[in-house]
Amino acid sequence: METVSQIALSFPVVVFSVLLALAALYWLLVTLRLAPVECFERDSLKGDHLASTLVALGFAGVPASFALTVLLVLAGAITLAVELAVLRWLPLGLFRIPIGVVVLWGAFALASPLAAALCHALHRWFHRHAPQQRRCLLGERVDVKAQADADGFATAVLVDDPACQVTLHGKPGNLPEAGERRVLVKYVSEEDAYRSVVEADYREARAHLSRLRLHQRGGGEGRNGAAASS
Repeated sequence: METVSQIALSFPVVVFSVLLALAALYWLLVTLRLAPVECFERDSLKGDHLASTLVALGFAGVPASFALTVLLVLAGAITLAVELAVLRWLPLGLFRIPIGVVVLWGAFALASPLAAALCHALHRWFHRHAPQQRRCLLGERVDVKAQADADGFATAVLVDDPACQVTLHGKPGNLPEAGERRVLVKYVSEEDAYRSVVEADYREARAHLSRLRLHQRGGGEGRNGAAASS
């Protein structure tokens, strides 16, 4: 028991000991209906927030809270394996902190694609058993099945789950057309319908945003370097 406590409280394992305890408390509150499953979701993917970041990483179709829990479990398991196999046998001293940070980074890097694949495999379960969780569908690709009516409404099905049907509501100039492949980008609760964009436009916008962030980051580093040299 003492050995287990030492491992659980050692860095970097202690990070996951705390985070997974908080995750367990959160899911207990969800079970008791004291907390929502869609805790981090917003009505739109616009802006930098946790849900939109997870969608960009491939976690579309499941609640962000579930995706985070899966990611923490897998990254924690990898970190624990490294601790048991390597770190606890080395006399690291103060070097345990920088090495632990590297282990944390590597664990999340390895766990992210695995967690995304697992969530992708489970997203149909959420479509069947938690249909009220509507915002977690943002980022999903859909095939438009019918032309938009006079009010701009159209029906579509998820590309990865054709049995799941959603309602789209387009605006003039961006009306869904039969046969199009689009991406859900906003949920309008008053209409129980989604705003969507053509998949090619969505990918182009994401690529442009990524280039813009890299440019801003590079510009910030350049300004910091110039300030330091002056």
